[in-house]
Order: sequence, then structure tokens, then C-alpha cells
Amino acid sequence: MQEMVNFFHTTAFANFNIGYLSMIIIGSIFIYLGIAKHYEPLLLVPIGFGIVVGNIPGISLQGQSVYDHGSVMYYLYQGVSRGYYPPLIFLGIGAMTDFSTLIANPKLILLGAAAQAGIFITFIGSLLLGFNLMESAAIGIIGGADGPTSIYIASKLAPHLLGAIAVAAYSYMALVPVIQPPIMKLLTTKKERIIKMKTPRMVSKREKIIFPIVGLLITTFIAPGGIALLSMLFFGNLLKECGVTERLANTARTSLNDIVVILLGFTVGASTNAQYFLNITSIKIFMLGAFSFAVATAFGVLFAKFMNLFLKEKINPLIGNAGVSAVPDSARVSQIVGQEYNKSNYLLMHAMAPNVAGVIGSAVAAGVMLGILGQ
Repeated sequence: MQEMVNFFHTTAFANFNIGYLSMIIIGSIFIYLGIAKHYEPLLLVPIGFGIVVGNIPGISLQGQSVYDHGSVMYYLYQGVSRGYYPPLIFLGIGAMTDFSTLIANPKLILLGAAAQAGIFITFIGSLLLGFNLMESAAIGIIGGADGPTSIYIASKLAPHLLGAIAVAAYSYMALVPVIQPPIMKLLTTKKERIIKMKTPRMVSKREKIIFPIVGLLITTFIAPGGIALLSMLFFGNLLKECGVTERLANTARTSLNDIVVILLGFTVGASTNAQYFLNITSIKIFMLGAFSFAVATAFGVLFAKFMNLFLKEKINPLIGNAGVSAVPDSARVSQIVGQEYNKSNYLLMHAMAPNVAGVIGSAVAAGVMLGILGQ
């Protein structure tokens, strides 16, 4: 009988509490949103399942959690906590990204830059809510809607907040189709929403090859702290565009990228154990994340309207939302909202320019943060 009692104390039933139940429900909601609503399923399903796994009561007593040195989960989580996974994801992003529209219409890079205002405004807001300098910098990056960059910066500046920051960043990335349209419609008129933009010029192969090299030099000279992310992004794009490394580019954007996304999503979810995650700090981070995402979207749209004051060929301000780094979902939102008002309007190719500019911008902002803070 004593052995049975001892066995019972090792089970999840003996260690169950309301905190674990709450997190398991949250993980199940993530899985539901990914499967039933198709909200970034490649992210939400692994993260949601990881949340459920990480909140099985008693796994820490058995030394099996991501925080228990020597466990399998611990070693898988090192890619997150030490920042190995984000650069590999940037390699995949670069290998699947076409920068043609940005090259053809370089002024649209300003929309990607404008959307980064969400990062710096949230940084200030975090300081006002009592977070220290390092924590505020890590939280602010959520405003770029860039999960890998958020994880990378958090691993360097505020590793104790890594789980909350990562889940917040990926949650808002997945909810792009829900969060952005109301803001876009609120800040634009019907006349602006039906603006048609000219088809971008054809970009030569030479330009496509030169762009990642020049882009790397310019961005890393400005923000050398972001070289781990920026170098992999532009390297992946060079593999794609040069025409002689298609096998490498295909591996980067398919197999390698998929493996890293699986491991990153699952282990990030598993790090959200209720005893570490359910606290007022996490709630503040989620509130700041929502605020930063809304601010970034608004600044992108408003800056497009501002640019129109000086341009003969007007920009449809709906593409300003794509200045955040959620590639390509925010560009798809531009297209969907635009076609609600004009079925013949195709904004996707135009929106991809600020979208990829946002990816570069968030990585540069991260490098600036690391540089300022002396990391």
C-alpha cells in the first residue's frame, strides 16, 4: 500500500492545480485556433501542444521539464534560450522571400521603417510600467511582430521573460487577420482604400543578386549587433537569387526551416509552465504586446497617408499595415481589406515591399538595442 501511495505522489493527479488547468486550456485554444481557424497553424499548433506538455503536473519533479538541466527537453530548449533557432529561421525566410517589389519601389521601405515605431514606443511604455532597461528593450521588439527576433533579443537581454515574450509575439503574429483590419479601416477613408497602384517594374536578375550583398553591408554597418539575424536573412536570399545554389536554397526554406519551426514552437510552448508563467509580469507583457502591435500597424498606415501628401502617384495606405514583420500574413491582410472595397485592386505585390522591409527593420532595431545596451 505504501508503494501505491508513493507511486500516486509521482503522478500528475497528485500535483494538479488550477494553474496547470488554466495553461492546458490556453494550449488547447491555441491548437483550436491553428486547426479550426487556420491562424498561423505552423506556429500555433506546435506552441499550443508544447504548452499542454509543459503543464503536465509533476514533470519538473521527474526532472523532465525544459528547465531541468540534463533532460532531453532542456537540450532542445537551448536553441531558444541561447538564440540558435532565430538565425536559422531568418535563413529560411531569406530563401523564400522575393525582394523584387522593394527593389522596384524603394520608397516603400519607409513604411517598414515607420512601423518600427511600435518597438520604441513600447520600450518607453515598458519602462513606465516598471520594467528595467534590458527587459523593456526585449519587450519592445514584440511591436515588430517578429517572433524570431523577439526570441533572439529576449535570450540576450531578459532570458527570464523569454517564455512570455515568445508566446506574446507569436500569438499576435497569428492574430494579424483579426487585429489589423479594424485599425486599417479606422484610419483610412473609402476613397483611399480604392486607390490603385501601378504594376512595379521588372527587376533584373543582377539587381536581385546585388541586393542582399548591399543590404547586408548597409544594415550591419548601421546595426552590427543584428548581424546574426541580418547575415542569415540576406545569405538565404542570395542562395535563392544567384541561380547556382538552388539545392541549398530549397533546403533552407523547406526541410531546415520546418525542423527549426517545429522545435522552436514546441519548446517555447513547453517553457510556459504555470509556476513560472502565470503572474502579473506575463499579463503586463501581453498587454504591452497588443499595444505595440496596434501602434506599429497604425504608424505604418498613417505614414503612407503622410507620404501621399508629397507623391504624384499615390500609395494605397492599406499597405502600410504590412510594415510589421508578419510575413506574408500582413501583406495578405492588405489584399483582403483592399478587395472588400475594390474587387479589381491587387495590393499583395505592393504590400510585400513594406512587409519584407519590416523584417529587415525589426532586425536592425534589435541590433540597435543590442548596440546601445552594450551587448
